[in-house]
Amino acid sequence: MTDGLRLVTHGGSFHCDEVLGYAILCRALPPGTLAASTLVRTRDRGAIEAADIVWDVGGVFDAARRRFDHHQRGAPVRTDGSPYSSAGLLWAAFGRDAVRAALAGRGGEDVVERVWAEMDEQVVRLVDLADNGQRPVPDFNDEALDRAARIAEGLALPSLVEVLNLPWDTAPADRARAEDERFARAAEIAGAFLDGRIERIRARVAAYDTVLEAHARSADPRVLELARGMPWQGPAHDADLPVLFAVYPDKGGDAWMVGCMPPEPGSFAQKLPLPAAWAGLRDADLARVSGVGDAVFCHLNRFIAAARSREGALALARTALGLAPVPAAGLP
Repeated sequence: MTDGLRLVTHGGSFHCDEVLGYAILCRALPPGTLAASTLVRTRDRGAIEAADIVWDVGGVFDAARRRFDHHQRGAPVRTDGSPYSSAGLLWAAFGRDAVRAALAGRGGEDVVERVWAEMDEQVVRLVDLADNGQRPVPDFNDEALDRAARIAEGLALPSLVEVLNLPWDTAPADRARAEDERFARAAEIAGAFLDGRIERIRARVAAYDTVLEAHARSADPRVLELARGMPWQGPAHDADLPVLFAVYPDKGGDAWMVGCMPPEPGSFAQKLPLPAAWAGLRDADLARVSGVGDAVFCHLNRFIAAARSREGALALARTALGLAPVPAAGLP
């Protein structure tokens, strides 16, 4: 019979760091151990001392003893001097095990390390900063940009988790039990987010070699020809490929897509937008203007189009290159 662990964090209202920390542990611990373990949310000193793993409470950081608080004097910081929260401390200690469990053998230790590092930089560090009262996004000294940044922060994981706390004027018969139930719901959300981000990073890493191999086989280095849809923009950026368009089948298999390459990762712009005359056209109208008989549609914002066949999609891409206002070999 597997021995369970006593897992302890503080009771009352919760923040994203201890919720995400619990989600990390739920993935890092062996399933049998986790099933036999008990979560206790308390500030009782005796319960804290008797626990096997403690985070965000207790006033001690000692990874060897599995104590992961960050509120005490002399709390640990990252190499850049930024503070940890309990999420960051647990991610450092258990994150790689959580990633291995989520990947379930789909990738070696190099993939585990890359996923762990990207998650640390893109997710966990931001939770750490938010929990310590530091804005992940600095002030832009521009009212509109600062307002947009505040709105974005309000949609970030810490806000999504913390809105599940009970309102101050709620008076359930057993408030502690109600708070524990809310914590469990928040941990499910944080865990689903964790799983999804790990999977997306894994998929992008897995796509890298496939994209490079497909690019080497493509007839025109500016048109990436893929046999299936996949995250291609990140690998194309990472490898500095001269790609302007990618051609690939849609997920339903009913059409072939022509996607535009953005000038930088995450941008909604395009290095070379599809022709302005195609914008918003469908079916016969697009076929007439483009000269591609099986053309299906072109998005109004000119970042994607489709045809019913691979040959049609390639024809759309080649026509768009030919209609470029400047030579399309080395667009910035």
